Amino acid sequence: MKLERAVDAYLRHTSIERGLSEHTVAAYRRDLAVYRSWLREHDVTDTGEVTAALVADFAAAQARREPPPAATSLARLQSSVRGFHRFLAREGIAEGDPGARLRPPKMPQRLPKALTITQVEALLDAAGPTPGADVAAGEGTLIPLRDRALLELLYATGARVSEVVQLDVDDLAHGDVLRVRGKGSKERIVPVGSYARAAVDAYLARARPELSRRGRASARLFLGARGAPLSRQSAWLVMQQAAERAQLSAHVSPHTLRHSFATHLLQGGADVRVVQELLGHASVATTQIYTHVTVDALRDVYVTSHPRAR
Repeated sequence: MKLERAVDAYLRHTSIERGLSEHTVAAYRRDLAVYRSWLREHDVTDTGEVTAALVADFAAAQARREPPPAATSLARLQSSVRGFHRFLAREGIAEGDPGARLRPPKMPQRLPKALTITQVEALLDAAGPTPGADVAAGEGTLIPLRDRALLELLYATGARVSEVVQLDVDDLAHGDVLRVRGKGSKERIVPVGSYARAAVDAYLARARPELSRRGRASARLFLGARGAPLSRQSAWLVMQQAAERAQLSAHVSPHTLRHSFATHLLQGGADVRVVQELLGHASVATTQIYTHVTVDALRDVYVTSHPRAR
């Protein structure tokens, strides 16, 4: 099969059958465009012409690029190529899997950066009014009410920003729990704390009706200033602006609140498997990276408390 047709078939499989997000499918498309271009330069246009040696040469060529690519970029690119060839072999489009022996580069293990509870509170206060505060309703409060609800919900649930901007109003219909659609369209139920619920209720009562009137009817929970569903990029901007107003020197992104959510739960004594379920991680190994953060806190307590620690 021609490479172009094979790539199209694989992308349809990832989107329709596996139900991966548009963002993930777009990343696969970009990676495989790089791969196809490299193969064309080597006069390879058909899947049957690809060999294990060619796949290995491609990986080596990408690693030698200048400037050197990040290990994460190389790993993602190689993952896309492996997944593509695995699909072709499984579907009988190709006789073998030339990417089976491709090994991703060793990734440096970075501990996730979490904010302190005090920093989180400063960030939330900078986003908008405290739930229940006596703030006059008006044009100037619509966006701050939305922003406070958005960040409160991100921290209260540990959801990814892509998951939160895809929420519908009905996903909050169960009171103190939230229905989240994660990677691969997998649903999970996450509790919502009283602070976040109060912030969302204030937004729904005092801001969302007006924002909704400005655009076409939408079931999305979070709306932009013109009434359209809030985008992932706009949510990122909300976070950046709140961080600047809170004078937080550390780099802050929507994922920072997800890291903080997990870290603070574990520091409070939550079981790692419960945190895994709340975060929507397929493997507990992904969640266990947060236990390294709490080990540092335990070490500090030990050093300052044990009579023979120093």
